[in-house]
Order: sequence, then C-alpha cells, then structure tokens
Amino acid sequence: MSIMLSEIEHQPEALEQTLNRERSKVLKIAKAVKSSDIQLIVLVARGTSDNAALFGRYLLELTTGIPVSLCAPSIHTLYKKSLALKNTLVVGVSQSGEGVDINVVLENCAKSGAKTLAITNHAESSMAKIADETIITRAGVEKSVAATKTYTCQLLAFHMLAAALSDGNLEPLTAIPEYAQKSVGLLSHIDTLIERYRFMNHCVVVARGLNYANAYEFSIKLMETCYVIAERFSSADFLHGPIAVLQRDFPVMLFAPPGPTLDDMHQLAEKTRELHADSLIISSEPDILKLATKAVKIPAKIPELLTPIPYIIPAQIFAAKLAAVKGLSPDQPRGLSKVTRTL
Repeated sequence: MSIMLSEIEHQPEALEQTLNRERSKVLKIAKAVKSSDIQLIVLVARGTSDNAALFGRYLLELTTGIPVSLCAPSIHTLYKKSLALKNTLVVGVSQSGEGVDINVVLENCAKSGAKTLAITNHAESSMAKIADETIITRAGVEKSVAATKTYTCQLLAFHMLAAALSDGNLEPLTAIPEYAQKSVGLLSHIDTLIERYRFMNHCVVVARGLNYANAYEFSIKLMETCYVIAERFSSADFLHGPIAVLQRDFPVMLFAPPGPTLDDMHQLAEKTRELHADSLIISSEPDILKLATKAVKIPAKIPELLTPIPYIIPAQIFAAKLAAVKGLSPDQPRGLSKVTRTL
C-alpha cells in the first residue's frame, strides 16, 4: 500500500482530532473577529491549500454574508503593492506553514491594518508565528508529497470557522468524520473500476458550488500522481463552450451531491451520455448515477453543506489507485517536493 493511500485511510481520525482539539480555540477566534467589525475576508494560499481556500470562499460567503476574496500573492511579492485592509481578516492557508510568498502576504497585510489568521498543520511554523491567531489542522505528519489528509482538515477548519462566525453551532460538523469513514469504505469498489482508466492521459473534472474546489483538487491529484492532463471546470462554465471537447469515450469526472447544483450536474450527465463520453460520477443520488459509465455511490445522503470532505475522499482513492495501475508512485511524483517555496 502506498503512503498516500494509508494517509487517505487516516482521515477520519485526523478530522475528529482537528474538530475536538481546535473547537474552543475557533470559537474564541470567531468572537474576536466579530468584535473587530470585519467587512472583508481575504484568503491566501498556493496549490492544494489554494483549493481549500476556494472552498472557504464559497462557504464563508454562504454562511456569514461577508464578502470573501482570493488573494493574488504576486501583487505583494512581485509588484510590491500595499492594499488598504482596515476591517479585513486575512487567512493564510498552508500545510507546512513555510510558503515564503504566503507569509510575505500575511506580514504585508498586517502592516496594512488587517487581522491575520493562519490555518496550518505545523504549530511551530513561520506562518503560525506571523499570524495573530492560528488554527492547527491535526493531521499528523503527512509523508506523501500528494496532500490528502491536510486538505480535508483544511476544509474542516473552514467549516469550523464559518460555523463559529455564523450561528456558533459546530455540532453538525461532528458527523463529518463518520461520513469520511464511510467514504474510505469505498476503496474496494474503486478497485473494481480503476482498470478501465489505466491508459487515460487526459480528462475533465466538473463540479459546481461548494464542491467546485473538489474539481480543482481531484484535477491536481490526477496531474501530480498519475501525470494525467486534467482540466477542471464549473458545470456552468463547461456548458458555455468547453463541452465541445467531448466525444466518444472522452473521460469526464463529475461531483454531483444533492442540493441546488444537482439539476445542473444532471443536465451535464445527460449531455455526456448523449455524446457517448465516459463519465465517472460521484454522488449519492440514484437518478444521476444511472447516467454514469462508472458510478461511485456515496453511502449516505449528506446535506450539501457537509458534502465536500466525504466527496473528495473517493477521488483521492481513485488517484492513488490509478497511479498504482500505471506503475507510478503517488508518494514521490517527479519534480515535486513536500514544501514548495515560491515568491
């Protein structure tokens, strides 16, 4: 078994640890944020952490009503510009906490009047020392270069922050580790379908809304572990033009949770079937799963707000398994290292 796969299996425990050990701290952070009259939240990250930040943007705007922006670090690091950030919360997201550009942004934003918060897996990291407050993702040591448990713990950190900033009720989040455990249980089912994709060298990954970040994350996992060219799209954007690439047997990966985005995804699944493309659909909903070439049925019907973590886990498993059948190591992708430092 690859290290990546073993770390995927560790996620339910890591999620439970993060929830239990960070709950009281997150509530205190939220209280301080509310008292600061925050009018804007800015998220800054790179790579997989940037995908988690994309989820955070959707979730925080949806639950708090506060506008959220994704930062362009180059504005600070290459163009050396300062921004007016009074009444702004800037959240840095980094697995290692050692991303040089992310830390430069946090330092600059603090000088510009912002409150700063770090979400990182390392309590003693540079990021944790720079930020006013820190949420620690309790994922433990992640040895595989391909991030899995740190990503889902970052998603949970955003869940906790959003809940604390809105109604202060974190209790619904206690169901997430159990949902994650059920998704880990899909490993044997994914074994039965992975051989079909042995020679896949390109695909598109599509989602919308709260799972849009998972389209980015699944895509990056396929690129870094399987060397598959994987483009990611919102279903709305995909239907506006890129759908023209679809043809017989072209692989399309769809996240289709219950909720407001399901009708849109169902429309795309029908179109994919009409074009005889190859669709892998991750969903709990029987009607859309019937349209799939290969279906990954999520064991429970989960409220849409809580779907991103249990829905990304089968995609992580798929990437780890596909790398194995391609004869590749998902733990040591070529040209990559665990900590990437950019400016």
